[in-house]
Amino acid sequence: MTGQTGDHESPQKSPPLNTTGHSVSAQRVPPPETPEAIQTRFRVIAAFWIVIIFLGFPIWWKTTSIYRAHLPIQDMVDWADGKTCRPVFPLEIQMAAPAMQLPESQHLVRTTQHALDDLNEFAAHHLRLKLANATGPSDDATPVVGQIMHDGPDTALVVRVLSEEGLAAPRSELHAETTQLDIFYPPSQVPVPSSSNPALSVFIAEELQRLYSEEKATIAHILSGDKSGPDSEGISRRLRRSMKYADTYHLSFSLFTPGAAPSSWDIERAVQEYLAPLLFAFSPISNFTIDTQVQLYAKFSPMAPPPVYDEAESAWTLKKEDLSAFVNAAEWPLNPSIGNGPTLNFILYVPDPSQSPMVVKENHASSWIIPQWGGVFLLNPPLETIGSSGSKINPGHLSQDALRPAFMTFSHQLLTLLGTPTSPASLPLRLQSLIRVRAAALLLSASSTMGSLARLTESLPSIPIPATVAASVSKTLSHLSATCTHLREGRFAAALATARIAESEAERSFFEKSMVGQVYFPDEHKVAVYLPLLGPVGVPLIVSLLKEVKRLVAGWKAGRVSKA
Repeated sequence: MTGQTGDHESPQKSPPLNTTGHSVSAQRVPPPETPEAIQTRFRVIAAFWIVIIFLGFPIWWKTTSIYRAHLPIQDMVDWADGKTCRPVFPLEIQMAAPAMQLPESQHLVRTTQHALDDLNEFAAHHLRLKLANATGPSDDATPVVGQIMHDGPDTALVVRVLSEEGLAAPRSELHAETTQLDIFYPPSQVPVPSSSNPALSVFIAEELQRLYSEEKATIAHILSGDKSGPDSEGISRRLRRSMKYADTYHLSFSLFTPGAAPSSWDIERAVQEYLAPLLFAFSPISNFTIDTQVQLYAKFSPMAPPPVYDEAESAWTLKKEDLSAFVNAAEWPLNPSIGNGPTLNFILYVPDPSQSPMVVKENHASSWIIPQWGGVFLLNPPLETIGSSGSKINPGHLSQDALRPAFMTFSHQLLTLLGTPTSPASLPLRLQSLIRVRAAALLLSASSTMGSLARLTESLPSIPIPATVAASVSKTLSHLSATCTHLREGRFAAALATARIAESEAERSFFEKSMVGQVYFPDEHKVAVYLPLLGPVGVPLIVSLLKEVKRLVAGWKAGRVSKA
């Protein structure tokens, strides 16, 4: 009964019954796997891993591997460290003494060479004297600037030792348009074979040493970075002002005026008359392209201080510290990257008649150089000028004669911007010096680039090295070796030609696009790319492999226990 109390136990629930009347267990246990199912699972997992290891991984490795061509790293480093080549500059100088007997002239050459060796303090640059024919070279036989002589050394200078009556002491005369130096001596100073240090030999040696002093100091500055010399400050300033060497330079001549006149100029005739000979002389060193333009109503930059009228000078003046802001780069159409090579801008500015004449306040100059950029010339023509034919000059047109002062200045500015030495007075000698200086600079630059490329490829093993880079490196090293050989044998024009190719190939190999792109692709980026793709697939495969390995190990242990 329901209300009864006592010690009766509470009724227990009976287990649930299924439709057949049998009880169901509280926890369902999966049936054991059959050996066939275990083998099937093992084969499926093994098939996945076989495909990954023997097919997927090789394909991935082949398609994602970085090709690195072989580079002669040690040779590149040796060139950069200066162990492979120590450049020397032996200058061959021919001496001719028509008035002397052969033994006397031979003795003069020998004693002069000894005096030169005693004066020389830079062993890499030395002068080698050679006795010319007894008749002496003529003016027409003077060497051509930049002439490439593959069968022998270039002749740097021709020295003619000439007797002159009435002289008290020897004197020298350098030809400004040739590579010839004349030494005049009194007949009483003919060196005798018994003299060991004749006065004429000492004079010639001192003159030669003076001619090449700036070149020697410049080459020493480039090769060793020597800044302790007496002319080191001037050399450093000149090198900073000059442009970097290039095979081709683009010259841009611009006429700017704040008004409507002048609106035309005889630029073609002026270039042919005043500039073309200089550019032709430079042809063994670099090539040039030229373009011109006329810009009317070219105003000063609003940020530049305007010219100030000076009552004492009766002229409009510009302060020297304000010259850097004279060029209105925002409005004047000056393109610094025309063509393949660097651009040198030459600006001819004609002030407004109300602000003419215009000069620089400190030095009353009408021109100045902008380092590594170009030059500016202020043309202050008079209001009424008479031409050479007697006719009045059109104020709206600049004739060839009116352009002469500007282009004479542009010629000097061009020489400075191209790094031409300031001495000696002979332009051919200065251009020859520039050939040797440029060859030394290119040799050093290409060697340094090779060292930088070697360090880059060693420090970043993940960047590719295309076959084109290996070919450029091989070409660079071969031309560097040829340059060193040409310098050692005194063929400086040929050395410049090979050094130019070496520098070009070195730059091409260092700035290879595929290499530069991989420099900025670190390994963290690769992990970020692969992890989202391989994570969802790799985790189940790795877990299933571990389970299979665990099952096999457990089975192996159970078999050993049963055998024991």
